[in-house]
Amino acid sequence: MLSAKTTLPTAATALPGRSTPLPTDEVHFVTGRPLKGPHPEGFRTAIFGMGCFWGVERKFWTLPGVWVTSVGYSGGITPNPTYEETCTGRTGQTEVVQVVFNPAEISYDELLKTFWEGHDPTQGMRQGNDIGTTYRSAIYTLDEDQRTRAEASRKAYQTALSAAGKGTITTEITPAGPYYFAEGYHQGYLAKNPDGYCGIGGTGVVCPIGVGVSA
Repeated sequence: MLSAKTTLPTAATALPGRSTPLPTDEVHFVTGRPLKGPHPEGFRTAIFGMGCFWGVERKFWTLPGVWVTSVGYSGGITPNPTYEETCTGRTGQTEVVQVVFNPAEISYDELLKTFWEGHDPTQGMRQGNDIGTTYRSAIYTLDEDQRTRAEASRKAYQTALSAAGKGTITTEITPAGPYYFAEGYHQGYLAKNPDGYCGIGGTGVVCPIGVGVSA
């Protein structure tokens, strides 16, 4: 069972999913801003997987310059999966956070810094005690600039990790595919449930970008 959860499925073995989106919240529980837009002109979007998306979303919605966040599934095969389906490891989807941000207030590099420092990107198909493909570390890029910056930041952070005696980064960096909004009860989860579970934690190693050092 553990092997099934930590091995990515193929198109032949993935769950079929469904053609219609899952019901979800329409606005962010904290900010009241629309999850699905429209968003202000000139704002940009980023997608990150860092483990359990409950705690990850809170890391990003608190950043100045972030307009709205949502949680969902991306990077896999099964369309419009449920949370229960992703937990089987048979969708290929990653738990991710979609971040809509104002680049005049916060840069993509600064979001990358939060990404690297906010979890342990060396753990493969897990994050702490959360084990499975859905918890893998991932950056899904939406344009060539994001890809270039993400790959440069991975190289810079690996140098810092190696200097600190840490392991090798396993983060996947790939072009973003479809993003499927998670069910409503997952959106803004730790604001709705202040004592809820948050299983993510960083390495304690500072990422040398986003603070005047370009990726």
